[in-house]
Amino acid sequence: MATDLWAPRPFFDADHEAFRDAVRTFVTRHVAGEMDRWEHEGIVSRDVWLEAGRQGLLGISFPEKFGGGGVEDYRFRCVVIEELQRVGAASLAVSFATQSDIAAPYLRDFGSVEQRERWLPGCSTGEHIVAIAMTEPGTGSDLQGIRTTARRDGSDWILNGSKTFISNGILADLVVVVARTDPDAGSRGFSLFVVEEGMPGFSRGRNLDKVGLHGQDTAELVFEDVRVPEANLLGEPGGGFSMLMRQLAGERMSIAYTACAGSRAALAWTLEYVRDRSAFGRRVADFQNTQFVLAECVTELDVTQAYVESLVDPLNRGELSAVDAAKAKWWGSEMHKRTVDRCLQLFGGYGYMEEYPIARAYRDTRISTIYGGTTEIMKVIIGRDLVG
Repeated sequence: MATDLWAPRPFFDADHEAFRDAVRTFVTRHVAGEMDRWEHEGIVSRDVWLEAGRQGLLGISFPEKFGGGGVEDYRFRCVVIEELQRVGAASLAVSFATQSDIAAPYLRDFGSVEQRERWLPGCSTGEHIVAIAMTEPGTGSDLQGIRTTARRDGSDWILNGSKTFISNGILADLVVVVARTDPDAGSRGFSLFVVEEGMPGFSRGRNLDKVGLHGQDTAELVFEDVRVPEANLLGEPGGGFSMLMRQLAGERMSIAYTACAGSRAALAWTLEYVRDRSAFGRRVADFQNTQFVLAECVTELDVTQAYVESLVDPLNRGELSAVDAAKAKWWGSEMHKRTVDRCLQLFGGYGYMEEYPIARAYRDTRISTIYGGTTEIMKVIIGRDLVG
Protein backbone atom coordinates (compact mmCIF):
# COMPACT_ATOMS: atom_id res chain seq x y z
CA MET A 1 0.00 0.00 0.00
CA ALA A 2 1.29 3.48 -0.88
CA THR A 3 2.56 5.61 1.98
CA ASP A 4 0.16 8.16 3.47
CA LEU A 5 2.32 11.09 4.50
CA TRP A 6 -0.45 12.47 6.69
CA ALA A 7 -1.05 9.25 8.63
CA PRO A 8 -1.18 9.68 12.44
CA ARG A 9 2.22 9.75 14.14
CA PRO A 10 3.14 8.75 17.72
CA PHE A 11 4.14 12.35 18.39
CA PHE A 12 0.44 13.18 18.76
CA ASP A 13 -2.05 11.58 21.15
CA ALA A 14 -5.82 11.23 20.97
CA ASP A 15 -6.44 14.75 22.28
CA HIS A 16 -4.28 16.24 19.55
CA GLU A 17 -6.05 14.22 16.86
CA ALA A 18 -9.46 15.28 18.16
CA PHE A 19 -8.24 18.87 18.02
CA ARG A 20 -6.99 18.21 14.48
CA ASP A 21 -10.52 17.31 13.40
CA ALA A 22 -11.75 20.70 14.61
CA VAL A 23 -8.86 22.55 12.96
CA ARG A 24 -9.42 20.73 9.67
CA THR A 25 -13.09 21.69 9.74
CA PHE A 26 -12.09 25.32 10.32
CA VAL A 27 -9.62 25.20 7.43
CA THR A 28 -12.16 23.61 5.09
CA ARG A 29 -14.93 26.07 5.90
CA HIS A 30 -13.05 29.33 6.40
CA VAL A 31 -9.63 29.10 4.75
CA ALA A 32 -9.41 26.89 1.66
CA GLY A 33 -11.92 28.87 -0.40
CA GLU A 34 -10.52 32.28 0.60
CA MET A 35 -6.81 31.87 -0.11
CA ASP A 36 -6.91 33.15 -3.70
CA ARG A 37 -8.75 36.29 -2.60
CA TRP A 38 -6.27 36.95 0.19
CA GLU A 39 -3.36 36.49 -2.21
CA HIS A 40 -4.94 38.94 -4.67
CA GLU A 41 -5.77 41.53 -1.99
CA GLY A 42 -2.41 41.17 -0.23
CA ILE A 43 -3.96 40.64 3.19
CA VAL A 44 -6.12 38.14 5.04
CA SER A 45 -9.50 39.23 6.33
CA ARG A 46 -10.16 40.03 9.96
CA ASP A 47 -13.10 37.66 9.75
CA VAL A 48 -10.80 34.62 9.69
CA TRP A 49 -8.95 35.93 12.75
CA LEU A 50 -12.21 36.26 14.65
CA GLU A 51 -13.37 32.81 13.56
CA ALA A 52 -10.04 31.31 14.61
CA GLY A 53 -10.53 32.99 17.97
CA ARG A 54 -14.00 31.50 18.33
CA GLN A 55 -12.52 28.07 17.60
CA GLY A 56 -9.80 28.51 20.24
CA LEU A 57 -6.90 28.42 17.79
CA LEU A 58 -5.08 31.63 18.76
CA GLY A 59 -4.56 31.62 22.51
CA ILE A 60 -3.89 27.95 23.17
CA SER A 61 -1.01 28.57 25.59
CA PHE A 62 -2.42 31.66 27.33
CA PRO A 63 -3.67 31.22 30.91
CA GLU A 64 -7.41 30.61 31.17
CA LYS A 65 -7.85 33.57 33.53
CA PHE A 66 -6.64 35.80 30.69
CA GLY A 67 -8.96 34.27 28.09
CA GLY A 68 -6.67 31.54 26.76
CA GLY A 69 -6.78 27.78 26.54
CA GLY A 70 -4.42 27.20 29.45
CA VAL A 71 -2.61 24.40 27.59
CA GLU A 72 1.19 24.58 27.64
CA ASP A 73 1.70 21.89 25.00
CA TYR A 74 3.19 23.14 21.74
CA ARG A 75 1.91 20.05 19.95
CA PHE A 76 -1.48 21.73 19.65
CA ARG A 77 0.16 24.58 17.73
CA CYS A 78 1.90 21.94 15.60
CA VAL A 79 -1.52 20.62 14.60
CA VAL A 80 -2.63 24.10 13.48
CA ILE A 81 0.58 24.58 11.50
CA GLU A 82 0.19 21.21 9.74
CA GLU A 83 -3.43 21.71 8.79
CA LEU A 84 -2.78 25.15 7.31
CA GLN A 85 0.29 23.95 5.40
CA ARG A 86 -1.63 20.91 4.18
CA VAL A 87 -3.83 23.13 2.01
CA GLY A 88 -1.04 25.56 1.11
CA ALA A 89 -2.28 28.37 3.37
CA ALA A 90 1.24 29.55 4.14
CA SER A 91 0.29 33.23 4.38
CA LEU A 92 -2.26 32.57 7.09
CA ALA A 93 0.08 30.13 8.83
CA VAL A 94 2.73 32.86 9.09
CA SER A 95 0.15 35.40 10.28
CA PHE A 96 -1.08 33.11 13.05
CA ALA A 97 2.47 32.05 13.99
CA THR A 98 3.53 35.69 14.28
CA GLN A 99 0.71 36.19 16.76
CA SER A 100 0.72 32.94 18.72
CA ASP A 101 4.39 31.88 18.66
CA ILE A 102 6.29 35.13 18.38
CA ALA A 103 4.62 38.42 19.34
CA ALA A 104 1.86 37.66 21.86
CA PRO A 105 4.14 35.46 24.02
CA TYR A 106 6.00 38.64 24.99
CA LEU A 107 2.75 39.87 26.53
CA ARG A 108 2.09 36.49 28.13
CA ASP A 109 5.57 36.00 29.58
CA PHE A 110 6.70 39.52 30.45
CA GLY A 111 3.52 41.53 30.88
CA SER A 112 2.28 42.63 34.27
CA VAL A 113 -1.02 41.27 35.53
CA GLU A 114 -2.69 44.50 34.41
CA GLN A 115 -1.12 44.28 30.95
CA ARG A 116 -2.12 40.65 30.51
CA GLU A 117 -5.67 41.40 31.61
CA ARG A 118 -5.78 44.29 29.15
CA TRP A 119 -4.34 42.57 26.08
CA LEU A 120 -4.37 38.76 26.20
CA PRO A 121 -8.15 38.19 26.00
CA GLY A 122 -8.29 40.13 22.73
CA CYS A 123 -5.29 38.19 21.41
CA SER A 124 -7.18 34.95 22.08
CA THR A 125 -10.38 36.10 20.39
CA GLY A 126 -8.65 37.60 17.35
CA GLU A 127 -9.86 41.10 18.23
CA HIS A 128 -6.25 42.09 18.90
CA ILE A 129 -3.72 41.26 16.19
CA VAL A 130 -0.13 41.54 17.38
CA ALA A 131 3.18 42.24 15.63
CA ILE A 132 6.73 42.59 16.88
CA ALA A 133 8.94 45.31 15.42
CA MET A 134 12.63 44.48 15.58
CA THR A 135 14.08 44.80 12.07
CA GLU A 136 15.08 48.23 10.79
CA PRO A 137 16.06 49.37 7.28
CA GLY A 138 19.77 49.30 8.13
CA THR A 139 20.02 46.47 10.67
CA GLY A 140 18.61 43.18 9.38
CA SER A 141 19.67 40.42 11.77
CA ASP A 142 21.95 42.78 13.73
CA LEU A 143 19.87 43.71 16.76
CA GLN A 144 22.78 45.66 18.23
CA GLY A 145 22.43 48.08 15.32
CA ILE A 146 18.91 49.20 16.27
CA ARG A 147 18.51 52.97 16.05
CA THR A 148 14.91 53.41 17.18
CA THR A 149 15.03 55.30 20.47
CA ALA A 150 12.81 55.90 23.46
CA ARG A 151 13.56 58.64 26.01
CA ARG A 152 11.82 59.42 29.23
CA ASP A 153 9.53 62.43 29.41
CA GLY A 154 7.94 62.61 32.83
CA SER A 155 6.02 59.39 33.36
CA ASP A 156 5.95 58.62 29.61
CA TRP A 157 8.42 57.60 26.92
CA ILE A 158 8.89 59.37 23.59
CA LEU A 159 9.49 56.86 20.80
CA ASN A 160 11.19 57.71 17.49
CA GLY A 161 12.37 55.51 14.65
CA SER A 162 11.26 53.22 11.85
CA LYS A 163 10.93 49.49 11.33
CA THR A 164 10.56 47.35 8.23
CA PHE A 165 9.58 43.81 7.17
CA ILE A 166 7.05 43.69 10.03
CA SER A 167 4.74 40.68 9.72
CA ASN A 168 1.10 41.52 10.59
CA GLY A 169 2.19 45.14 10.28
CA ILE A 170 -0.87 46.42 8.45
CA LEU A 171 -3.49 44.69 10.59
CA ALA A 172 -1.73 44.92 13.96
CA ASP A 173 -3.63 46.54 16.82
CA LEU A 174 -0.65 46.07 19.16
CA VAL A 175 3.02 46.29 18.18
CA VAL A 176 5.82 45.21 20.51
CA VAL A 177 8.59 47.66 19.61
CA VAL A 178 12.28 47.20 20.37
CA ALA A 179 13.91 50.55 21.14
CA ARG A 180 17.23 51.78 22.49
CA THR A 181 16.73 53.49 25.85
CA ASP A 182 20.37 53.88 26.90
CA PRO A 183 22.96 54.30 24.12
CA ASP A 184 25.84 53.66 26.53
CA ALA A 185 24.58 50.45 28.12
CA GLY A 186 25.32 47.94 25.35
CA SER A 187 22.95 44.98 25.40
CA ARG A 188 21.32 46.41 28.53
CA GLY A 189 20.31 49.54 26.67
CA PHE A 190 17.20 48.13 24.96
CA SER A 191 13.60 48.09 26.14
CA LEU A 192 10.29 46.78 24.80
CA PHE A 193 7.20 48.95 24.41
CA VAL A 194 3.67 48.10 23.32
CA VAL A 195 2.41 50.65 20.82
CA GLU A 196 -1.33 50.61 20.29
CA GLU A 197 -3.32 51.45 17.18
CA GLY A 198 -4.32 55.11 17.20
CA MET A 199 -1.42 56.46 19.24
CA PRO A 200 -0.48 59.88 17.75
CA GLY A 201 2.72 59.68 15.72
CA PHE A 202 2.38 55.98 14.94
CA SER A 203 1.89 55.35 11.21
CA ARG A 204 2.25 52.55 8.71
CA GLY A 205 3.91 52.63 5.33
CA ARG A 206 2.94 50.45 2.41
CA ASN A 207 2.00 46.81 2.50
CA LEU A 208 5.28 45.49 1.11
CA ASP A 209 5.26 43.76 -2.29
CA LYS A 210 7.01 40.46 -1.57
CA VAL A 211 8.21 37.56 -3.72
CA GLY A 212 5.90 35.20 -1.84
CA LEU A 213 3.43 35.06 1.05
CA HIS A 214 1.27 37.50 -0.89
CA GLY A 215 -1.66 37.13 1.49
CA GLN A 216 0.43 37.97 4.56
CA ASP A 217 0.59 41.67 5.38
CA THR A 218 4.15 42.91 5.88
CA ALA A 219 4.69 46.59 6.51
CA GLU A 220 6.98 49.47 7.22
CA LEU A 221 6.19 51.18 10.53
CA VAL A 222 7.08 54.73 11.54
CA PHE A 223 7.19 56.22 15.05
CA GLU A 224 7.41 60.01 15.24
CA ASP A 225 7.39 61.36 18.79
CA VAL A 226 4.96 58.65 19.86
CA ARG A 227 4.11 59.20 23.52
CA VAL A 228 4.03 55.77 25.14
CA PRO A 229 2.80 55.61 28.74
CA GLU A 230 4.84 53.80 31.38
CA ALA A 231 1.97 51.27 31.55
CA ASN A 232 2.98 50.09 28.05
CA LEU A 233 6.58 49.28 28.96
CA LEU A 234 7.14 45.52 29.07
CA GLY A 235 9.26 44.44 32.01
CA GLU A 236 11.99 46.74 33.27
CA PRO A 237 13.86 49.43 31.32
CA GLY A 238 16.96 47.87 29.82
CA GLY A 239 15.54 44.35 29.91
CA GLY A 240 14.60 44.20 26.23
CA PHE A 241 17.61 42.33 24.88
CA SER A 242 17.34 39.62 27.51
CA MET A 243 13.65 39.15 26.70
CA LEU A 244 14.41 38.92 22.99
CA MET A 245 17.04 36.25 23.54
CA ARG A 246 14.64 34.21 25.67
CA GLN A 247 11.86 34.32 23.07
CA LEU A 248 13.86 33.83 19.89
CA ALA A 249 14.17 30.09 20.50
CA GLY A 250 10.38 29.76 20.32
CA GLU A 251 10.23 31.81 17.14
CA ARG A 252 12.86 29.64 15.48
CA MET A 253 11.11 26.45 16.55
CA SER A 254 7.94 27.74 14.93
CA ILE A 255 9.81 28.24 11.66
CA ALA A 256 11.43 24.81 11.93
CA TYR A 257 8.14 23.03 12.53
CA THR A 258 6.51 24.98 9.72
CA ALA A 259 9.36 23.82 7.46
CA CYS A 260 8.57 20.19 8.26
CA ALA A 261 4.85 20.68 7.68
CA GLY A 262 5.45 22.58 4.44
CA SER A 263 7.81 19.87 3.18
CA ARG A 264 5.26 17.18 4.02
CA ALA A 265 2.58 19.05 2.09
CA ALA A 266 4.86 19.51 -0.94
CA LEU A 267 5.69 15.81 -0.97
CA ALA A 268 2.03 14.83 -0.64
CA TRP A 269 1.03 17.03 -3.59
CA THR A 270 3.93 15.65 -5.63
CA LEU A 271 3.11 12.01 -4.87
CA GLU A 272 -0.45 12.55 -6.00
CA TYR A 273 0.74 14.25 -9.20
CA VAL A 274 3.38 11.70 -10.24
CA ARG A 275 1.01 8.79 -9.61
CA ASP A 276 -1.58 10.31 -11.93
CA ARG A 277 0.69 11.85 -14.59
CA SER A 278 2.07 9.81 -17.49
CA ALA A 279 5.07 10.38 -19.76
CA PHE A 280 6.50 8.13 -22.46
CA GLY A 281 3.76 5.61 -21.78
CA ARG A 282 4.54 5.23 -18.06
CA ARG A 283 3.49 6.91 -14.84
CA VAL A 284 5.96 9.57 -13.82
CA ALA A 285 6.04 7.77 -10.47
CA ASP A 286 7.51 4.66 -12.13
CA PHE A 287 10.72 6.35 -13.31
CA GLN A 288 13.74 5.57 -11.16
CA ASN A 289 14.75 9.21 -10.98
CA THR A 290 11.34 10.14 -9.59
CA GLN A 291 11.58 7.46 -6.93
CA PHE A 292 15.14 8.44 -6.00
CA VAL A 293 14.20 12.11 -5.61
CA LEU A 294 11.15 11.30 -3.50
CA ALA A 295 13.13 8.80 -1.40
CA GLU A 296 15.78 11.40 -0.67
CA CYS A 297 13.21 14.09 0.17
CA VAL A 298 11.10 11.96 2.48
CA THR A 299 14.17 10.65 4.30
CA GLU A 300 15.45 14.17 4.89
CA LEU A 301 11.98 15.12 6.13
CA ASP A 302 11.72 12.17 8.52
CA VAL A 303 15.17 12.79 9.99
CA THR A 304 14.51 16.52 10.37
CA GLN A 305 11.04 15.90 11.81
CA ALA A 306 12.47 13.59 14.45
CA TYR A 307 14.98 16.22 15.59
CA VAL A 308 12.43 19.04 15.63
CA GLU A 309 9.91 16.94 17.54
CA SER A 310 12.59 16.08 20.11
CA LEU A 311 12.79 19.79 20.97
CA VAL A 312 9.11 20.24 21.77
CA ASP A 313 9.37 18.94 25.34
CA PRO A 314 12.24 21.34 26.18
CA LEU A 315 10.22 24.12 24.54
CA ASN A 316 7.18 23.29 26.67
CA ARG A 317 9.36 23.40 29.81
CA GLY A 318 10.94 26.70 28.81
CA GLU A 319 14.34 25.01 28.52
CA LEU A 320 14.97 25.04 24.76
CA SER A 321 18.46 26.39 24.15
CA ALA A 322 19.26 29.02 21.56
CA VAL A 323 21.77 26.65 19.98
CA ASP A 324 19.34 23.75 19.52
CA ALA A 325 16.70 26.12 18.15
CA ALA A 326 19.26 27.53 15.71
CA LYS A 327 20.11 24.01 14.49
CA ALA A 328 16.44 23.22 13.92
CA LYS A 329 15.78 26.54 12.20
CA TRP A 330 18.66 26.52 9.75
CA TRP A 331 18.49 22.86 8.84
CA GLY A 332 14.69 22.75 8.66
CA SER A 333 14.33 25.88 6.54
CA GLU A 334 17.08 24.82 4.12
CA MET A 335 15.50 21.35 3.87
CA HIS A 336 12.12 22.95 3.17
CA LYS A 337 13.51 25.14 0.40
CA ARG A 338 15.36 22.18 -1.13
CA THR A 339 12.34 19.87 -0.96
CA VAL A 340 9.92 22.30 -2.59
CA ASP A 341 12.40 23.02 -5.38
CA ARG A 342 12.91 19.32 -6.14
CA CYS A 343 9.18 18.58 -5.96
CA LEU A 344 8.40 21.40 -8.37
CA GLN A 345 10.87 19.86 -10.84
CA LEU A 346 8.86 16.63 -10.84
CA PHE A 347 5.76 18.58 -11.87
CA GLY A 348 7.58 19.75 -15.00
CA GLY A 349 6.01 22.77 -16.67
CA TYR A 350 2.85 22.43 -14.62
CA GLY A 351 4.88 23.13 -11.50
CA TYR A 352 5.38 26.67 -12.78
CA MET A 353 1.64 27.25 -13.10
CA GLU A 354 -0.14 29.12 -10.32
CA GLU A 355 -3.06 26.70 -10.41
CA TYR A 356 -0.87 24.13 -8.67
CA PRO A 357 -0.08 24.65 -4.98
CA ILE A 358 3.57 23.71 -5.49
CA ALA A 359 4.07 26.94 -7.48
CA ARG A 360 2.80 29.08 -4.64
CA ALA A 361 4.83 27.04 -2.15
CA TYR A 362 7.96 27.69 -4.23
CA ARG A 363 7.47 31.44 -3.77
CA ASP A 364 6.34 31.24 -0.17
CA THR A 365 9.17 29.02 1.02
CA ARG A 366 12.09 31.19 -0.05
CA ILE A 367 11.84 33.57 2.90
CA SER A 368 12.19 30.80 5.50
CA THR A 369 16.00 30.79 5.38
CA ILE A 370 16.01 34.56 5.94
CA TYR A 371 13.43 35.61 8.52
CA GLY A 372 13.81 34.73 12.17
CA GLY A 373 17.57 35.01 11.65
CA THR A 374 19.31 33.98 8.45
CA THR A 375 20.93 30.59 7.94
CA GLU A 376 24.30 32.29 8.28
CA ILE A 377 23.40 33.81 11.65
CA MET A 378 22.18 30.41 12.86
CA LYS A 379 25.56 28.91 11.96
CA VAL A 380 27.33 31.71 13.84
CA ILE A 381 25.29 30.91 16.97
CA ILE A 382 26.13 27.21 16.71
CA GLY A 383 29.77 27.77 15.82
CA ARG A 384 30.43 30.20 18.65
CA ASP A 385 28.92 27.73 21.10
CA LEU A 386 31.29 25.04 19.83
CA VAL A 387 34.50 27.02 20.01
CA GLY A 388 33.67 29.07 23.10
